[in-house]
Amino acid sequence: MSNKATVVLVHGFWGGAKVIVELTRKGHTGIRAVEMPLTSLADDAERVRKMVAQQKGPVVLVGHSYGGAVITQAGDLPNVTGLVYIAAFAPDAGESPGGITQQHPPAGAANLAPDSDGYLWVVPEKFHESFCQDLTPDEGLVMGVTQKAPLASTFGDTITAPAWKKKPSWYQISSDDRMIAPANQTFMSGRLGARKVITLASSHASLASHPAEVAALIDEAVSAANAG
Repeated sequence: MSNKATVVLVHGFWGGAKVIVELTRKGHTGIRAVEMPLTSLADDAERVRKMVAQQKGPVVLVGHSYGGAVITQAGDLPNVTGLVYIAAFAPDAGESPGGITQQHPPAGAANLAPDSDGYLWVVPEKFHESFCQDLTPDEGLVMGVTQKAPLASTFGDTITAPAWKKKPSWYQISSDDRMIAPANQTFMSGRLGARKVITLASSHASLASHPAEVAALIDEAVSAANAG
């Protein structure tokens, strides 16, 4: 198992990765999770590049939500062999997560609120219904309290050179997503030239509500990396 590519999980706004146990069951011992500052796309992409540089051998980047924009910006590195988008933004050059969101505003957008320091939060009392309605209320409570809030300005940061134009990609659409409209996910996944696109009847938190299916998609990307 040690010759497998390292899986680097890149979280998005408000929620982290919950698929680690399932990946471990599939024999993936090389798993890393980046903790990004969520202060700007440039800052977050640089943090991912540094994490990738620490890994020996091939790396598969997995981006959830805004993390998809980060792997798009940071992923054109020599040892990155694949990009996996999980209910994620996959912008083209000149596009931003905020600009894409405006094309089809999601239901949960009404429950976002900035604080006095410019960080953007999902209103905790609305987190479960907005972000993870297919998890239990208790899980939603914990995720709402521990959410990762970005500077609101990060939404407007644009991609310069999208890595998906050079690297193989995979995409998982969440058809019941209230944070990134499914129509936007379908649009973005359709232009990637992805090796595989799957659709799950999931909330935005598919890493937590459908870990087996998400892990299987990541596993395919790793297998492709191992095959050279």
